[in-house]
Amino acid sequence: MVSAKRASADGWTTGDIRRDRCRGCLLGTAVGDALGAPGEFLSADAIHSRFGPAGINRLYPWDGFAAGSFTDDTQMSLATADGLSRAEQTAQAGGPYDPVASVRDCYIAWHNSQADPHQRRHPGHTCMTALRAAKAGHVGPAANWSKGCGGVMRTAPVGLAPPRRPPFSLAAELAALTHGHPSGFLSAGFVADLVWRLVDGATLADAAQASVAELRRHDAAEETLGAVLQAETLAAQAGLEGPPGVRRLGQGWVGEEALAVSLFCALRHPDDWHAAVVLAVNHDGDTDSTGAITGAILGASLGVGAIPAEWVSAVEDAARIAQLADELWRLGAAAEAPA
Repeated sequence: MVSAKRASADGWTTGDIRRDRCRGCLLGTAVGDALGAPGEFLSADAIHSRFGPAGINRLYPWDGFAAGSFTDDTQMSLATADGLSRAEQTAQAGGPYDPVASVRDCYIAWHNSQADPHQRRHPGHTCMTALRAAKAGHVGPAANWSKGCGGVMRTAPVGLAPPRRPPFSLAAELAALTHGHPSGFLSAGFVADLVWRLVDGATLADAAQASVAELRRHDAAEETLGAVLQAETLAAQAGLEGPPGVRRLGQGWVGEEALAVSLFCALRHPDDWHAAVVLAVNHDGDTDSTGAITGAILGASLGVGAIPAEWVSAVEDAARIAQLADELWRLGAAAEAPA
């Protein structure tokens, strides 16, 4: 993380640091996702058999897509960011602020894009089904009881947007558009709240503590809270190597597990984006989602400079992602400017 002392010595302003962290969050999502994509659906043993003793530690092609290509996780995260940007631009122009409708429209546009084989990147069944209903006119939370990780993997950008609404509740509402189980949308709220605090300058440990306190204020949070507390406990255990800790937390296919695995990896390596994300993509389970979430968390904490430069330059649509991060940063700065 860029300290205040270093920022001053380097001539960085508070705005520079926030912009760097916004870029780190969105590009960290994409790089972590692209890194983990080849390992999705593989066991840890199969990953090491295919990629060598070190497992996945560089960008590989997957399913006919070039190395650096990301999955539906990043596609939907960018749709979230785009919808939030549009809602904020409307509000700053004097119009109504309706981020849920704006993001829903972007999700429906994403759903439509999945008819293109080049854009279809393992979309989740729950997201596709819920958005099909939204296209047909359904408004409000999804009519299902799914707690899959398709909600939590896409809502980190809520923590980058101007907080006209509390990030936790907005992210939970956005996740509930497709995932109706509390563990599916409260885990999303936690990640957005955590990212918001990190971009604002909190340490990861302090941000996690504050986000836990926020989680406790919500109904039906027991399962998500238990997963988060277990992740924190395991991350603090001396002598516990990374992979065994991940295995105790599950495979990441559901919301609270994806959150727990990602938080564990970030807390285990709070100052090392590379080590945390490599840990997050070498396990039995949903490696692209845990890679994306871990990459977003530590990108928001450490800034884009913490991500290996060769991975940033190689990831798909890097320039567009950076531009979208900058737009959220600019909108945030404008919202905070004196009238």
